Amino acid sequence: MFRTALRNVLAHKARLAMTVLAVMLGVAFVSGTLVFTNTISEAYQKSSAKGFDQVDVAVTPTWDEDKGNTIGKRHELTQALLDKSAGVPGAAHAIGVVSGFTAIADKDGKLIGGGFQSQGGNYYGDKDPRYPLAEGAAPHGANQVAIDSETARRSGYQVGDTVRLSIDGPVLKPVVTGIFTTDDGNVAAGGSLALFDTATAQKLFGKPGTYDEIDVKAAPGTSQTALRAALDKALPAGQVETETGRHLADEQAEMISSSMSGLKQGLLVFAGIALFVGTFIIANTFTMLVAQRTKELALLRAVGASRRQVTRSVLIEAFVVGLVAAVTGLVAGIGIGAGLRSLMGTFGATVPDGPLVVTPGTVGAALAVGVLITMLAAWLPGRRAAKIPPVAAMSSVHAKATTKSLVLRNTLGALFSGAGVAVVLAATTMEGSDGQAPMGLGAVLLIIGVFILTPLLSRPLIAAAAPLMRVFGVSGKLARQNSVRNPRRTAATASALMIGLTLITGMTVMAGSLQKSIDKMASAAVRADYVVSMANGNELSPGVERKLAKVDGVTAVSPLRNAVSRIDGETEFLTGVNGPAIGELTDLKVDSGAFEVGGTRVVVDQETAKSRGWKAGSAFTAHYEDGKAQQLTVSGIYEGNELIRGIMVDTATLDPHLSDLSDMQVMLKTSDGASDATKDRLEKALGSNPAIKVQDKKDLSESIAQMFTLMLNMLYGLLAMAVIVAVLGVINTLAMSVFERSQEIGMLRAIGLDRKGIKRMVRLESLVISLFGGVLGIGLGVFFGWAAGELLGAKMATYELVLPWARMAVFLLLAATVGILAALWPARRAARMNMLAAIKAE
Repeated sequence: MFRTALRNVLAHKARLAMTVLAVMLGVAFVSGTLVFTNTISEAYQKSSAKGFDQVDVAVTPTWDEDKGNTIGKRHELTQALLDKSAGVPGAAHAIGVVSGFTAIADKDGKLIGGGFQSQGGNYYGDKDPRYPLAEGAAPHGANQVAIDSETARRSGYQVGDTVRLSIDGPVLKPVVTGIFTTDDGNVAAGGSLALFDTATAQKLFGKPGTYDEIDVKAAPGTSQTALRAALDKALPAGQVETETGRHLADEQAEMISSSMSGLKQGLLVFAGIALFVGTFIIANTFTMLVAQRTKELALLRAVGASRRQVTRSVLIEAFVVGLVAAVTGLVAGIGIGAGLRSLMGTFGATVPDGPLVVTPGTVGAALAVGVLITMLAAWLPGRRAAKIPPVAAMSSVHAKATTKSLVLRNTLGALFSGAGVAVVLAATTMEGSDGQAPMGLGAVLLIIGVFILTPLLSRPLIAAAAPLMRVFGVSGKLARQNSVRNPRRTAATASALMIGLTLITGMTVMAGSLQKSIDKMASAAVRADYVVSMANGNELSPGVERKLAKVDGVTAVSPLRNAVSRIDGETEFLTGVNGPAIGELTDLKVDSGAFEVGGTRVVVDQETAKSRGWKAGSAFTAHYEDGKAQQLTVSGIYEGNELIRGIMVDTATLDPHLSDLSDMQVMLKTSDGASDATKDRLEKALGSNPAIKVQDKKDLSESIAQMFTLMLNMLYGLLAMAVIVAVLGVINTLAMSVFERSQEIGMLRAIGLDRKGIKRMVRLESLVISLFGGVLGIGLGVFFGWAAGELLGAKMATYELVLPWARMAVFLLLAATVGILAALWPARRAARMNMLAAIKAE
């Protein structure tokens, strides 16, 4: 039986080629994901570990816990603590570390590194062991800076050049005095690092006389553990905490691994979708192979083979196919992993150097996935093959589905579909995350139910295309009849395409609806002509608001300034605003009271007021970070949203209690409204700072649209693999169907149907099956998009369903294109058959 199985594989290698290719693509996706994420993760881990070479023990300040109405404060690392750390027995030296955000503009005025990985710090003394100087000298004074060698290479800066920097808003123009090398992970990932002398760094980052961290290097012969114990004994307990460099490196490696696991899981989900679609092809292929070999299988049964042996022979064939697909998929996946790494460089993302990582786990996963998926998909066809009675098979009487089995299938499908719809509808009535799990369960049940019912649905839906098919004459009529001749086969072929289009349509509906709702929210809640913020989301200096207020034509300006407080023993964040101007800059619906901010009068969003039991006129006591308390009165309650919410307090009331002023955004209104000239004037007032964004409502809408477009394009790219696998399924089914109907095609040729008619028949059959899958997929996708939107709509008052008719038409056109392209080879093969040889074929 083993030899028979191998012979069958070799005898049908052309028919199994598409199955091998489908499984190979799925395995390549899985192994490519594992190789890529493992390679990137190891490269970053090794790079970050080098950054701890000069750290044997790190000393960091602790925070006092919030107690009652007192806000906990962070202890400070002073120069005295630094000197004490350096003098501990076993310490070679100690370095005080200061760090913060620092944006560097290139010579064209553009931000280097995108802003998110742009860091600044201090160069300690004249020779900092952390940053060996490659050129120049250490920075001294407020007008000098040193930059990393990668940033210098990318931007073209040299020693002696003037560079434009920004910490929290205002533009600085120091001179580059030195270029240093570093193993900093942010720089390796494409970021930048600018270093000032210690006093300048402390002043710029708002930490005069203090440090963020003290790094202590052990003397020769002293272990990290011994040095840590000595520091714990010498330094004040409860004010600082210590960690060894080895432990910090391990924590960093674990954090990198954890961050990569999210990317890995996301990619593997899409790989799983492609493999799931591939199971339809495998099951279809083996079902058709078994049907075409009924005489052969019956002969095996007649000469003594048991049912188990027949099933086993089919599974052996599947094992061989899966093994070949897994090995080729693994090789292709390694290539994909290497390609993705190179592709990151093309998009401007820098990855630390390191070898391509192919772990035993990756190899094992690829082989297991390829073999198991193929064998599981082939098990049911193998089981069916063993059930065919030898006499019936020898007489070429194929076992057709009985009425009982059809009723059972349709009943089961109806139950699954009904349960799925009910669970999804129930999930739409739940709040937030509570409905996510039921929504997912309902979606799975509904997809399974529709798949089971697809043979039943195929007849009426394909029959609806009959008027259109009549246009093509005899070829059209034959194509329609052929597509419903074997409903199960049509269902399996169409379902592969249906799943891909369901996901694509559902995500498109959700993204379009969310984009519209956020856009509507931004335009409805904000009256301001411009919103100013840092490009990377960091906080702005209060100097930005003062500069903007002095610009000609600015009629109203207000910051959104965050401050922590304690109210009734709980932490609550306050938003500082310009009381007299905030009403002109926002358009928030007031539920009760008046929108009045000034003195001790504040406005509160509906959700906060409800949770604390406040009404218009309610009074409460806020305890600020300086330890002082003040009674505030709720003048009005407004409807908050994702953009603006919380307790709004006048900055004149709030600022005296804050030690460090910083703004998340600044809103402003101008006399001329939004225009290119006004925007240019505002940007110039801020020094044409690339780290600061000046956006009007149109810019906000475009940035939202850009974000959703990027997300959708990524999802389309990832789901493209599932669509490609579905195309292979259509090709495979048609090719094997043509082989199965060789005698029939020969007879059609003999009675007068020409080669063009044969080609047209096969192409139209493929088109009908693909459009059937497309209609089902788009219909399900719209339903799931609506349901997910209902779940989100409970949290977003501006949410409304948006059906992307143009894109859905494109998806349907895509399904039709899939059908036409998939039929090219099978149609050509059918047309080129010798009619006499085909008539004699069994």
